[in-house]
Amino acid sequence: MPKHVVPEERRRRRRPTRSGRVLSETLIVETALRLLREHGSTGLTARRLGLALDCDPSTLYRYFRGMDELTLAIGDALIGQALHGWRPTGQWRADLRDVGLRIHAAYVSHPQAAVLTASRVSGRANELAADEAVLDVLRTAGFPLPETVRVYHAFIDTTLAFAALDAASLALPDAALHADEEMWRSTYARLPAATHPRIAEAAPLLATRMVTSAYPTALDMLLESAGNSLAGS
Repeated sequence: MPKHVVPEERRRRRRPTRSGRVLSETLIVETALRLLREHGSTGLTARRLGLALDCDPSTLYRYFRGMDELTLAIGDALIGQALHGWRPTGQWRADLRDVGLRIHAAYVSHPQAAVLTASRVSGRANELAADEAVLDVLRTAGFPLPETVRVYHAFIDTTLAFAALDAASLALPDAALHADEEMWRSTYARLPAATHPRIAEAAPLLATRMVTSAYPTALDMLLESAGNSLAGS
């Protein structure tokens, strides 16, 4: 049975924790992000979070019905960080590119949190604001409604898919991450042209490109395709 969440106005009247801090959703989410960064996904438990906040773990359920709802709030906070200070310029390609790069950067700056949240749909305020902004940019640019939804779908899923992929790499132990990157400079670079001619000729470029994110390139290709669609409509 879902746990009861205390209304916001009643939370604010609560007494401070033993260390003197007054709990809030924001403080809990910020502390959860720190625990994820320091300990990974297995380190985010109600018990560990209670210790970090100097409160009984049961207190957390005054704010969130469970750890899954907290996970959704973490994802929404990342989107909020991404959109902070963003304003549309009226140049739809530049605006969407900026939004996409901001969201991707926010997720990969918290890789452990991104792995948990990039595939989730929270329906919370920041997520809704981001969706409204992207749809508004497209409609204002003149995209027909069906094409707006098609481009929005591709834009959001491409952004979050790359955020999850890149974050998963960054969340690896350092040794594993470095071993994966070195593979392009070792195994791939040493393949003979006689057996793997295309890899051999591309090896120097692959070694440079494959250790970086392809998201900016994929985003530019998506926006170019959307632009061609708009021009032909």
